[in-house]
Amino acid sequence: MDFQNILKEQREFFNSQKTKNLSFRKMYLEKLRDVILKNEELLYEAISKDFGKSKFETYAVEISFVLKDIDYFLKNLKSLSRPKRVGTNIANQFGSSKIHPEPLGCTLVIGAWNYPYQLSLSPMVAALAAGNTCILKPSEIAENTMKAMSKIINENFPKEYLYVIEGGIEETTEILKLKFDKIFFTGSTKVGKIVYEAAAKNLTPVILELGGKSPVIVTSEANFEVASKRIVWGKFLNSGQTCVAPDYILVDEKVKDSFLDSLKSYIQKFNYQPDSEHYTRIINDRNFDRLINLIDQDKVFFGGKYDVAKRFIEPTIMNNVTWDDAVMQEEIFGPILPVLTFKNFNEALLQIGAHEKPLSAYLFTNDSEEKENFISKISFGGGCINDVAMHLSNDSLPFGGVGNSGMGNYHGKFGFEAFSHQKSILDRATWGEPDLKYPPYTEKKLNWIKKLL
Repeated sequence: MDFQNILKEQREFFNSQKTKNLSFRKMYLEKLRDVILKNEELLYEAISKDFGKSKFETYAVEISFVLKDIDYFLKNLKSLSRPKRVGTNIANQFGSSKIHPEPLGCTLVIGAWNYPYQLSLSPMVAALAAGNTCILKPSEIAENTMKAMSKIINENFPKEYLYVIEGGIEETTEILKLKFDKIFFTGSTKVGKIVYEAAAKNLTPVILELGGKSPVIVTSEANFEVASKRIVWGKFLNSGQTCVAPDYILVDEKVKDSFLDSLKSYIQKFNYQPDSEHYTRIINDRNFDRLINLIDQDKVFFGGKYDVAKRFIEPTIMNNVTWDDAVMQEEIFGPILPVLTFKNFNEALLQIGAHEKPLSAYLFTNDSEEKENFISKISFGGGCINDVAMHLSNDSLPFGGVGNSGMGNYHGKFGFEAFSHQKSILDRATWGEPDLKYPPYTEKKLNWIKKLL
């Protein structure tokens, strides 16, 4: 496939100015919504083939996110696109100043396999809403969903405006050689560095949504029932294959035993079985083998069983874990939950701060001082107090990483801004201007400048 020619056609189409028209953008956002709804069963079937995700979970954490994004932009596109008047300083009187959001041009979105619809289509929707053209490269690891997205988009949209490219590493490598106006990537830190390096050769700005070891702190002031229920749900959703899933727990050693019992009770209550609709398979054999090697059976408090043929790993809690254990050396991205302890709250914060900045962090407590210290003393992309993962569902909050967990953010207006350039315009009157800035310069003019600037 001639990727260069596809991008050339998109560049020409963008330069035609058509995508800047708000009616044009709304028309295609509405069409995308209709195409998704019309092909809902196809999308369900594809993701079930890839890793057994149920219709309920696919709609709740995938399709509904995309539809909500489309509805948000249809409702708010006019206000988001409107030039915004800002103050004008005294040196530029008499004049007016405005910021004009404008589309960047031709964009590339590289999606992730773990939430293949949400993490591919949501950034794509933001790119289109902001007035860009887009090439979408879904992850080949979730092959069936990649083909489903390619089918429903390439059959319904002009390729000079929106196009899905299928393929693997070879195709992605070739695409990254091209000069885009923005690249959006969701995936691992390792691959993120490759994307960033390729983009740098063309001075292309990037948004990198990466990952990391997202901690959960549970203090003695927490409501254990609420904490256990929400942590178990958030950790084992999608079999732990979630970038913002709790990666490990730091629990006050005074309450560890009772808290572990509470975690165990909710895992049993939720009944995660190999054929459960609410518990997906591990995506492939390579990831399955990697995860099995992270389980130290001598430290398993609960779970630890697995089925190779079904790519099933039982929800597993590991106890008495240290930072030297294999499970603590990398992001887990699976249904294994290590538990570490701390003696005081500041110690927990120091343990987190001694490692790379995570994409998310969570705290369970009812103590206001602990909440304040959590927010102010450790750096992370975003998170929750007394919940996990749910900050993603609020499109009024930006979603993104910091440091090793990524750069840039999106969701709601932040997605629109991510794919826009904020063009600044000063419009000045042609009358009433003093000659202070013009030669010849005098001591009197300097004194005035010091007062005015």
